[in-house]
This record gives sequence, C-alpha cells and structure tokens, in this order.
Amino acid sequence: MSVNRQQGAYAARQAAADLARSRTHPEHHANGDEQVYAGAHYAMSFTKGLKHDPKTGLVDNPDHFEAFREAIDTGFIDAFTNRVPVPSDKPRRKWEAPTAGTAYDLQGPDCQAVTMAPAPALCSDELAFEMAEVYELALVRDEPFECFDEKGMQSAALQQSIDRMNGYAYAQSGFDVRPRKNEGGALTVQTAFRGSSPGVEAGPYLSQFMLIGNTALEGGGAVTDGQIGYGALQISQKVAEAEPVDFMTEWKDWLHVQNGFDVNGIAGDAGQIFSGNRRFIHTPRDLATYVHYDALYEAYLNACLMLLGMGTPFDPGFDNLSGMRNSFPLSVGHEGVAPNAGGFALYGGPHILTLVCEVATRALKAARYQKFNLHIRARPEVLAARIEKAHDLEQHFPHFCGCLKDLKEGIAPTVDEIIAANASNTALLPMAFREGSPMHPAYAAGHATVAGACVTVLKAFFDTSAILASVDGNAPAFVKPEKHADITPCAFVSIENGTELKNETPHCPLTLEGELNKLAANISIGRNMAGVHYFSDYYDSLRMGEEIAIGLLQEQALCYPTDPVVMSLRTFDGQGVRIGAR
Repeated sequence: MSVNRQQGAYAARQAAADLARSRTHPEHHANGDEQVYAGAHYAMSFTKGLKHDPKTGLVDNPDHFEAFREAIDTGFIDAFTNRVPVPSDKPRRKWEAPTAGTAYDLQGPDCQAVTMAPAPALCSDELAFEMAEVYELALVRDEPFECFDEKGMQSAALQQSIDRMNGYAYAQSGFDVRPRKNEGGALTVQTAFRGSSPGVEAGPYLSQFMLIGNTALEGGGAVTDGQIGYGALQISQKVAEAEPVDFMTEWKDWLHVQNGFDVNGIAGDAGQIFSGNRRFIHTPRDLATYVHYDALYEAYLNACLMLLGMGTPFDPGFDNLSGMRNSFPLSVGHEGVAPNAGGFALYGGPHILTLVCEVATRALKAARYQKFNLHIRARPEVLAARIEKAHDLEQHFPHFCGCLKDLKEGIAPTVDEIIAANASNTALLPMAFREGSPMHPAYAAGHATVAGACVTVLKAFFDTSAILASVDGNAPAFVKPEKHADITPCAFVSIENGTELKNETPHCPLTLEGELNKLAANISIGRNMAGVHYFSDYYDSLRMGEEIAIGLLQEQALCYPTDPVVMSLRTFDGQGVRIGAR
C-alpha cells in the first residue's frame, strides 16, 4: 500500500470518528454545556473494561474514556495497554480486535468502504421499543420455540410479552424506521421476534438448517437424526443444554462485569451452567448458547454442506459451469448431451465452501470499524443499568436523564415485569451469560454482519426458489417442484423438550430463500435473546454484510476470462441483484 493511501485512509478515519461524535453528542456542540456533554458522551457509549463509579455505573474518570478513544484512533494495539488506565485488582478480559477496522483487503470492499446509519437515538420511540424487546426476550428465554409458531403450543408468557410490545409507541406508529414483520400492523405469535426479510415469517421459527441433518455417507440415517456429514465424519446439531439461570441482575455483579473483570475465570466456569444433556435447539436459551460458542460462520458452512449433499440446484445462470446440469438445453444445439466438464475448484463445491468462510473475515473487520472507530454504542446491559439508576443520574445530568425517564416510562409495563422477575428487584437486564456482552461495542453486530455476508454468498450460488420437500418418499431436500410429480413439502420442529424432531406439513412450502433469510435472522437475533444486542444491530449489520458479499462476488466474476458467470439473488429487502462479468 502506498504512503499516500495510508495517509488518506488515516485522515478518513479521523473525519469519520469526528462525525460520529458530533452525531451522537449534539448537545456539546450546540451549547457547550460540559455537564450535559459528559452525561450523554460517556453514559451511552461503550466503556466496558474501564473503571466505573459504583454508585452511578458511569465511567469513573472521563479522561480514561478519552484515552480509550485516542487508542482507537491511533490504530495500534499496544496503545490499549500503554495509554488506557484500567482496574487491575482482578483477572481481566481483553478488548477484542479494536484495531481490525484499520485493515485493507485486495478483493472486495475495504472495511471502511461500507457503512451504516446512526443507531436509534436515546430519546426515540424506536430505542425504547428495542430495549423493551430485549427485556421481553429475557422473560421468555425458556419458552419452547414450538410456541413461536401459530401452529404450535400456546404460551401465556409469550402472548403477554407480545401484548405489551404492541402497546408501545413504536409499534403503534407501524415500525416506521426499521420495518418488522407483522399482521395487520401488530406483532403476533407468528411474527414476533423474527427477522425482517422475505420468508422469515413462514413456518417454524427456527430455520431448518439449525435442526436437520443429511443422510449418512454409507447410506441410511435420516434428516431427523440431526447429523451433518463432514466428509466421512458426522457432526450433531444438538447443543449443550444450559440450566435456566440468568446473570447480572444484582448491581455488584453488573459492576464487576463493566469493569472488565474475568468473572468466568473467577467462577471457574464457561459463563453458563450446563445440565450435562444435549438436545435440539428448543428454546431461546438454547439458541443463545449456540451463538455463545459458535465458530461464527459455522451455521452457514453447515448449511452449505447440507445443500451440496442434497444436490440442491445451483443458480440457473451457471449450473452448467458448476457441474449441476445433467444435459445441455436445446438452445445450444446439444439437447440431451451430458456435459463432460463441471465445476470443482471453480464454480463448484470447494469454491463456495471457501467463500462462505472467507467472506466472514471481511465482514468481521467491517463490523469492528463500525464498532470501535465510529459508533462505540453501549450494549443493552448498559441501557438497563441507566434505567435502574435513572433517579440517581438525574441529579448529575438532568437533560440526559429526562430522556432516560421518558424511555423508562414509555415501556413501564415491561420494566415492571423485569423488576418483579429479578430476585434483587432491579431493572437490570437478566443476561444469559455470566460475562454479559463481549468486550466490544454493540453496533455493528459481528454475528449479524457475518450472517449477512455468508448467507448472501449461499443465495448467489444456489437456486433460492427451490422448496424443502420429499420426492417420491425419499429424504427431504431442496428441489424445484416443477421437475417432480410426487412431492411432499416438509417442515421440522423440535419437540419433547428437544429430544426429537417432528415433520409438520407447512401451510406453504418453505423456500430456500426464506430458510436462508431465517437462518441469518436466527443467528443474529439469538444474540438479542442472550441480551447482548438490539434489533437495529441485526437489521443494519445484516445489510452491511450483504453489501460486502456482493462486492466480493462482483470482483470475483471479473476474474473469470472465459465462460460467462452470471448469478442472481434477492436482497434482504427483497430487491433483485444480478452479479456477473457480462
């Protein structure tokens, strides 16, 4: 990289950081009120790992936060050790990759070349609703996913959560900023806590890729066994069952976590307490456990292996190149003739398997740039603490706390439920993990950005109009219905406390597009179920990941000088995109 490009990139980072500060903290620039500035600046920014005031929960010394921001701006990893004061009386957690946003890539967009809108403002109805939603997800964390489907079991707790959310201002306005799936303007059992993309509201809550397996290499086995073939090996879809124990509902525990102490190391566990059993993902807590320990692109690699194993048709634009076409069409003059060459290293299985993993690195770096260099958004666990301490904070920062009091009052029914549910009678957010959120800011969400990127690669390669069905009584697969006479659509759900999978006939066939969109939503919103992200983190990060994947695929297509490559997909907003060199 040239010196000029390095200098230009550094200047761009500085300008972007200044812009983010001015957008997030306009009070400081408008009237110079240092007290108001301090309240808004430090109270709603990510400060985890710094020392916090035990009375208010705010960062103890504002200069430490400024040192943290300056370390981010330098782009050097040692600055976080040499220049940022931190509590050191207990074993500590480390900030995770705060300099990753300064990297560049030779293929696909650089991580600074994609961006996201500002997160919902503190005084907005949208943020109040997002916080209520995270609270409500904590309250229904142990309800079976069977209940999140109008065909399934009934849950009084889930219905009460939905009723409360439908009463809040943002729902009443029709979700006018970041649209959500709804029925007649209201959330229902079939639409609540789901994603925003085509097909996510169809059928069971969980994507089929989170449950089913494929048939064994040596023959036999069933998709309901939940075994995924990794070459000659098999990997189970069953997760470790965590006990229904929540964390950080007492102030002293919250404070230790915010100070960056390694509470898992001190407790001698992995952040959750396990029963010793394994089961299919059955509750939001199970999904939270999955996204606590996953390899980040794990779910999409699994999906790709299943799709390849099922013989899922590739995008019609290049199925001949990929080796998926059995004979040439009449238009090329070779009707009925089988091709003698097909894809493997190019256009085939190994190509897509590699891209699904590789695009994740691009997505992670872009997410880190948004997290650290621009938005430094506080996690839901912090906003809950501000709600808990709103009365105390009001005496120091009356303007800032006016917003907090309005937010708290706007979702009072949910806050009251949380206070009643917490043994300590606090408004703190019950967390699925002992350590709470990771050691990096909320926005962008790493899982959601990776989900957007990886799922976009899968949608580009495979024919997403295929449906999940059994053909002639054989094992379920994603097939083109017009090519088969006897097909039975399938949809699998976890039953009997997660010990079995049951095949239900869906109202409408499940499409590959819908199940991939649902997979991205499941993984992303699974983090919300743990308490570590908001809906907007999912919504905007998913679309940024999509942009990264499309940019990478466009540049890949330009590198193939002979056979034309044309792929098509629908975006997470339902818009058609064609990718190709010609």
